[in-house]
Amino acid sequence: MAAPRALCCLAPQPAPAYSVFRPSQRASAVLCSATASKATCWLVGAGPGPADLLTVRAAEVLRRAEVVIYDDLGAAAAVEAYAPPSAERVYVGKRGGRPSIKQAEIDELLVQAAASGRTLVRLKGGCPSVFSRVHSELAALRAAGIAYEVVPGVSSALAAPLAAGFPLTHPELSKAFVVTSAHDTDAMDWPALAAQPTAVFLMGGRSLPQIVEQLQRHGRRGDTPVAVVRQAAGEEQAVWRGTLASIVEQTAGERLSPCIVVVGQVASLFVPQ
Repeated sequence: MAAPRALCCLAPQPAPAYSVFRPSQRASAVLCSATASKATCWLVGAGPGPADLLTVRAAEVLRRAEVVIYDDLGAAAAVEAYAPPSAERVYVGKRGGRPSIKQAEIDELLVQAAASGRTLVRLKGGCPSVFSRVHSELAALRAAGIAYEVVPGVSSALAAPLAAGFPLTHPELSKAFVVTSAHDTDAMDWPALAAQPTAVFLMGGRSLPQIVEQLQRHGRRGDTPVAVVRQAAGEEQAVWRGTLASIVEQTAGERLSPCIVVVGQVASLFVPQ
């Protein structure tokens, strides 16, 4: 029998020069100037829509809110379920094609509300990190010296496929995926999108014909599976399964907004019989 290998004991190494982020170091530990407001601002992800899909942290923060500035998609149910009746509610939702408040105005509202000394929750549909313009709001808060915390949420890009009955990734069919907003189809990198195994288009209802046309123009076959998921995980959820060649006709005349469009072979998995 061979002798067992000796374990190599490494001498302790000096700590790296760079800073390591620990879970206990929340984003609220933003260093502010000595004159910074003592107000607390929370930027919270509301998840895909239903109030029971909020994170525990998000619900906890909402219960303490004195002011809630909330979005259109997925946030209203959470406000009603968790925010105190006494909390001031400010709606700043946006929908494509409709008059809506400008982002600069929302930034100003956040700063004013937080500077008033009340506990502020900025409730954003899905996850703040995904197409929510949170960068603008964080910049405004930092410029005003206001400490904040960001609470992640479940993005509809991840929730919609599961709500429709299929995974977003698969060891053979979908080893990678890309997520994009479909608001401005003229500015999108269609060759790159068409090259990915799975492409997820947020807010893709109005631009579905352009999505289908551009993907086929840049190499995707007409028989590539497509799923359109409206109101993912909500009471009015509806799912259409088809292909790039058929999905526009299948959804003609339907109200699609708000919806997620998933293009790729995973969209053919577990189709209801």
